[in-house]
Amino acid sequence: MTPWPDEPHRPRRPTGWRRTLARLPVGLYRMGLGPLFGRRMLLLIHTGRVSGQQRRAVIEVVAHDPEQRTWTVASGFGPQAHWYRNLRHAPQATIQTGRRFHAVDARFLSPEEGGRIMAAYAPKHPRAARILCRYMGLPSDGNPQSFQRAGELIPFVRLEASGPR
Repeated sequence: MTPWPDEPHRPRRPTGWRRTLARLPVGLYRMGLGPLFGRRMLLLIHTGRVSGQQRRAVIEVVAHDPEQRTWTVASGFGPQAHWYRNLRHAPQATIQTGRRFHAVDARFLSPEEGGRIMAAYAPKHPRAARILCRYMGLPSDGNPQSFQRAGELIPFVRLEASGPR
């Protein structure tokens, strides 16, 4: 079995044409095409920690609880991702799912919670879970324990709706 790293590999943020490609979904949301992404993606509208300007990022939804009005997302780039650092500085944000907007507050989850979330996510989306683990340099043999261990090393954020329904 592959040994677990103390710290996962943190991929570098894309630059050049890869950054343009990665930012393409933001433009699609701006054009009103957010429903194309279904419930698997959301547009996070947050405040830049340095500039104070409005920033946007499209992020995959790992878990959604419509009753509690929460969306859980993971930072594949780790705690250095700009959107993650911005939420740490100013946890109030807005998300867009489809054509609907929601005011949210960010709550940063513990490694144990992240492990449980990843263990539940992996059977529902096995290919995406394997790709995320590989991308971050985390060994995963496909069993629930390896996904749980991976989830303990990935930063998860729960976005909780803060306004009226």
